[in-house]
Amino acid sequence: MRGTSIMTSLLILYTGGTIGMVPGPGGLQPGTGVLESALPALTPAGVTFTVEHFSPLIDSANIRPADWNHMLDRVEAWQGQAVIIVHGTDTMAYTGAALSGALPDLRLPVILCGSMAPLHTGGDAEGNLGLALTSALTAPPGVWLAFAGRLLPAAGLVKQDSHAADAFRSIAQTTQPSAARRFADRRVAILSLSPGLPAAALRGALHELDGAVLRVYGAGTMMNDPAIIDALHSAIARGCRLRAVSQCENGGLEPAAYAAGAALWSAGVENGGSETAELALARLWLALS
Repeated sequence: MRGTSIMTSLLILYTGGTIGMVPGPGGLQPGTGVLESALPALTPAGVTFTVEHFSPLIDSANIRPADWNHMLDRVEAWQGQAVIIVHGTDTMAYTGAALSGALPDLRLPVILCGSMAPLHTGGDAEGNLGLALTSALTAPPGVWLAFAGRLLPAAGLVKQDSHAADAFRSIAQTTQPSAARRFADRRVAILSLSPGLPAAALRGALHELDGAVLRVYGAGTMMNDPAIIDALHSAIARGCRLRAVSQCENGGLEPAAYAAGAALWSAGVENGGSETAELALARLWLALS
């Protein structure tokens, strides 16, 4: 465990998000210098930091795989002791999964940080940023989220509330090494099965994709609709990779448990087990990269 008796050098990669926003004509928008103004009072003794901004700063709703690749480039190039990535909460689970999937053998901690209210408004921002800074001194190598007084493994994040300060929990995930370390230009998406889903809609979506994560029912079941089943077979036959995860947050999939799931596995759909949809997306994307 590292202490503050020696100088600790941090990279703070500021992507955007609520934490650094100020009121604007159309609502909250990124504010110049907001993050930097808060750092001196929150930074532990013996710590130096370098702040790098995304240009322009972005709402996390606009995060793309190219942005994950930039984060990965900066993490791997950093010669200091830790990296903090300041990020909006809406796609925090996707970025946590993406970085965890692409960086299975990290030599340093990467701490994600965001907030539900901006800095200097009396909300959660100072507490979360302060936790990220202190956790950078003590956390083991890996990708983490500093939020609401807890340090959570970032691979299995779930945003459980759209307003509360305690907005995240983490579902334990297994380690799965990936040969690819960056996200290539592929067409990948998450699709949910639902009662009455038109087969033509599923077929049309799959036709546009190189791969898809299917959110299926329970322990791994789906509707007994010949047209839906044919759409899955046809997609896989042309090279579209499909990976199934459960619509339930816990428990995962159990192939062969129910006859209603046989069509999934006979079509060649991959078993995502207990993966969150976000982690399944990241792993499938890396497998296609």
